[in-house]
Amino acid sequence: MTKEEIISRLNLIVKEENRRAKFNKIDKYNVVEPIHLKQVEFHKCYKKNRWVFGGNRSGKTECGAVETVWYARGNHPYKENKPRDGWVVSLSLQVQRDVAQSKILSYLKPEWIEDIIMVSGKKSSAGQGVIDTIYVKNVFGSISKIGFKSCDQGREKFQGTSLDYVWFDEEPPEDIYIECKMRVLDRNGEVFGTMTPLKGLTWVYDRIYLNESQDEDVWYIQMNWEDNPYLNKNEIQKLSYTMSEDELTSRKYGNFLSGTGMVYNEFDITENVIEPFDVPKSWYDKISIDPGLKNPLSCHWYACDFDGNIYVIAEHYEKEKTIEYHSSKIKDICKKLCWPLKNNKYEAIIDSAANQKTLSGTKSVTELFYENGIATNPYVNKDLFTGINRVKSYIRNAMGERRLFIFKNCVNLIREIKGYYWGNSDAPIKRDDHALDELRYYIMSRPENRQKEDRVSKSIIKKDKERLMRKLRLSKLNYSS
Repeated sequence: MTKEEIISRLNLIVKEENRRAKFNKIDKYNVVEPIHLKQVEFHKCYKKNRWVFGGNRSGKTECGAVETVWYARGNHPYKENKPRDGWVVSLSLQVQRDVAQSKILSYLKPEWIEDIIMVSGKKSSAGQGVIDTIYVKNVFGSISKIGFKSCDQGREKFQGTSLDYVWFDEEPPEDIYIECKMRVLDRNGEVFGTMTPLKGLTWVYDRIYLNESQDEDVWYIQMNWEDNPYLNKNEIQKLSYTMSEDELTSRKYGNFLSGTGMVYNEFDITENVIEPFDVPKSWYDKISIDPGLKNPLSCHWYACDFDGNIYVIAEHYEKEKTIEYHSSKIKDICKKLCWPLKNNKYEAIIDSAANQKTLSGTKSVTELFYENGIATNPYVNKDLFTGINRVKSYIRNAMGERRLFIFKNCVNLIREIKGYYWGNSDAPIKRDDHALDELRYYIMSRPENRQKEDRVSKSIIKKDKERLMRKLRLSKLNYSS
């Protein structure tokens, strides 16, 4: 065999290996290093309303495509397997062809496809046309259907069908989202979405990101360029230089934009929110209350370790209730935490407005709380801008250190932080800030030299012991929604 023949033979072998590798893409997904850890977290989640908010090229669309193929094939590596029929919803037919449809075809081996029904184009070159339905052979010996829909068809085209799942590739209109949720209702199915939040504070922001209804089925994860181990670092840098700061916020990090910016943009849900743990009673510090009648009354319990780190460990948050009701709930949580009493009452700080008597009564809110076993101190520092800056320094200071940690069961405080935006008048928008007000009161009640005083008052042995305890606990904490 000549040298030219050997080279030709080797080229044919390489070509065949590349062809086979292309059709073996699904088998290599997140199995061969490097592994995209956030993609794995999405696939392992059992929530019925799951979303990925990701920047462009962060790997979010791969999640939806692979999840769809696993469901159609009936061989999901992390979940109960059964035959599943579903829809893939894109913004338009062109986007369907170029993005979601293309991704799904890249993960489907040809021998798995029983048939393809086209909207336009030829079945023999399905990727060049627009697909209506792919009939997939599943591992149970039957056929699963992957249907394709586009939002520009209108809500009426989404009626009548019973489904196991719906994948939204990018953000759909709210009426189509609601209609698709109805499609999976009778089969106890699920919806999942993968999107870059470029439209601002839409219904997705309220329903999913903030989860205003506190729906236990709602879950999301955010992906950015650094999370994708397959992106070249030099390419990331080049792309970053070509975009504005606002554009980077959405396209790189997958964050929502209001046009005015988050007040607490230092907040990171994976860093500042932690799993609850048994807090040493020596860390217990203060209870803080922002009163409300028609609006919610917000109350949180704060602890502080000897390093000056603050932990928000419990929450009471309800509206349209009496002081007697709130007092009872607050005392119940205090008893559960074994919170200390002073002169047979629990102590708390409260908004100074609580000292005023209302037109409908002869007693102030502070007096009513006192009669119900809670001694409230209304002399708090309410300076807005100083307070915001102090809170920001605890969320993450200039050195990158975080000193504010919120237990994940304090859902309303977390929601308010995520939804707190600057308005046009150089002040935050006055909306859903009750928990944030009393967080600010508490942090402003702590002198900056308090940390040093705490250090001096403890023995070296006790400080070392507490430091080790904290490191041990925090090392075990992995945030999941």
